[in-house]
Amino acid sequence: MPILNANDQIRKLKTREDRVADQITTFAGSMDFVRIHLGWFGVWILINLGVLGAGLVFDKYPFGLLTLIVSLEAIFLSTFVMISQNRQAQSADLRSELDYQVNVKAEKEIDIVLKALHRMADQQGLEIGDLLHEFEELTAKA
Repeated sequence: MPILNANDQIRKLKTREDRVADQITTFAGSMDFVRIHLGWFGVWILINLGVLGAGLVFDKYPFGLLTLIVSLEAIFLSTFVMISQNRQAQSADLRSELDYQVNVKAEKEIDIVLKALHRMADQQGLEIGDLLHEFEELTAKA
């Protein structure tokens, strides 16, 4: 049974929507995102407090439109984060399954090697047979 490359499998399972959600989540977790929002909120507040001229005010204090926009953004961002987390959980499950397959294969190979060493030690009349029995017992318990 060939062992699959986890990264290749994860890339194959990733849909276009998954990639978009990951990109949005990555950007939302960056300092650029924070800077853009600080600038945007700052300008919005200055305009709507009338600091830049009373004729520019379109969302008077307590900034109901800004609150609505930020709330909608929070809903969408949290959804994108959950999509990314679900995909990451699927990736972790796949990696775990592949790790298990590798471990089972390695255990079988080690068991074969230990049995071969044990036979060789017996044939040669060497005293390391007890040590090899201990190794075989350890792998049998796992």
